[in-house]
Amino acid sequence: MPNAPTIPFEEGLKALNAGRTGEALQWLEKAVEEEKTPLACAYLAYCRAKEQGKYREAIALCTEAMKEEPKNSEIYLNLGRVYLLAGQRKSAIRAFDLGLRYGKNPQLVNELTLLGRRKAPPLPFLSRSNPLNRLLGKFLKKLGLR
Repeated sequence: MPNAPTIPFEEGLKALNAGRTGEALQWLEKAVEEEKTPLACAYLAYCRAKEQGKYREAIALCTEAMKEEPKNSEIYLNLGRVYLLAGQRKSAIRAFDLGLRYGKNPQLVNELTLLGRRKAPPLPFLSRSNPLNRLLGKFLKKLGLR
């Protein structure tokens, strides 16, 4: 008995996970044509941003998906990835952090780890390079408080 045909969304995710974004884009466009789900729109947005450089359109598509399904961490993951592609690091971190509110998605944690966020300086009203901040930071680190 032959295998049942898989739906375009699943094929799109398989292609995306295998690093074939162009192929994933085609599958996800077909998936959205057939049934426009917020999650399919979010993945489609990421593929469009990566393959075609359509950042504004991708951000708008993810934002629309987020409004329809605000507690889906995968939508925030894709929005954050689009922001990264668009060079908007702070917005990406904000999207990843928001996504973590709705579940410990390991991909979100991985993205934040790869970004390597720095801790705020001990005295935030002074610049990070201020000698007092540098000295206090080293001292707190030695005490294990940082």
